[in-house]
Amino acid sequence: MKSLICKKPFEMSYADVEMPSVKEDEVLVKVVAVGICGTDIHAYSGNQPFFSYPRVLGHELCGHITAMGKEAENEGEFIIGDKVALIPYVACYECPSCKSGKTNCCENISVIGVHRDGGYSEYISVPKNNILKVNDVDNNTAALIEPFAISAHGVRRAQLRKGEHVLVVGAGPIGLGAAAIAAADGAKVIVADTQEERRRHVEKELGVLAVDPMAENFEALVLDHFDGSLAETVIDATGNKHAMNNAVNLIRNGGKIVFVGLFKGNLEFSDPDFHKKETTMMGSRNATKEDFVKVQTLMAAGKLGANMMLTHIFDFNTIGDSYEKDVVNNKDLLKGVISF
Repeated sequence: MKSLICKKPFEMSYADVEMPSVKEDEVLVKVVAVGICGTDIHAYSGNQPFFSYPRVLGHELCGHITAMGKEAENEGEFIIGDKVALIPYVACYECPSCKSGKTNCCENISVIGVHRDGGYSEYISVPKNNILKVNDVDNNTAALIEPFAISAHGVRRAQLRKGEHVLVVGAGPIGLGAAAIAAADGAKVIVADTQEERRRHVEKELGVLAVDPMAENFEALVLDHFDGSLAETVIDATGNKHAMNNAVNLIRNGGKIVFVGLFKGNLEFSDPDFHKKETTMMGSRNATKEDFVKVQTLMAAGKLGANMMLTHIFDFNTIGDSYEKDVVNNKDLLKGVISF
């Protein structure tokens, strides 16, 4: 089969490799679409921590089952030909986090496409516990279940109620997903982003208000939209130090903050302000199968779609030759999918 391999930083090349073997608890998937994540770009650029080369990237993928190990086949949950999406987080199911249901932050987690070879290949063999049936979702949308699931996990951490006032900071793929899912759950949503093009995308594709957090009238717009108050919940998907340190200033008294994005450094904020508002502050990491199932359900119902974040589609047979230009250095790229 054909694979696109990141041999070392700034070097991608195609190779003919042997088909993967299929263990008893695994299924063989013929890949049809793979989402491109910031992780893939960081790995290409040599900025991804806990990463080794060579590596086949790609952890957001959709494909069809073409073979099954005996254990996977005997369970009867899947059949040959099923369209499936990948849940890329391989958990140990033995550590305290896993035993408490938090497989998303397993102490021994291994991520397909990061710690082991991923979906920039024509075929991939994966554990049966790491796929989700998506026969009722189109290929490009199904390939984006994983980033939407990260957003869904952040929204679930917030425990939103219908009608809650939610400010999503950052209109990258995860912020877009969080805004769309919060809105689907019945929240009243504003998205804040400094880029005009992203704000236009939000209002066109999500149908929610998008504002510039640097504008002089930013707070006035928020207060007007949220009936005279600041947000009850802020979901920060920026991974930006300044935005995250400012989050306490964006919530009303008694408000919540969920950090989905992260940066290398320390959070710093006024403790009196933090305590005065009786702030609830949470981190959100990866996603669980519950989040993937929710996203699949929303996608099948037409409440989530690739159009909400997808801006570019690339051909698997050629993107390896122009990866740096068309992906890494493409300022117009919001979310890309590689089609096979």
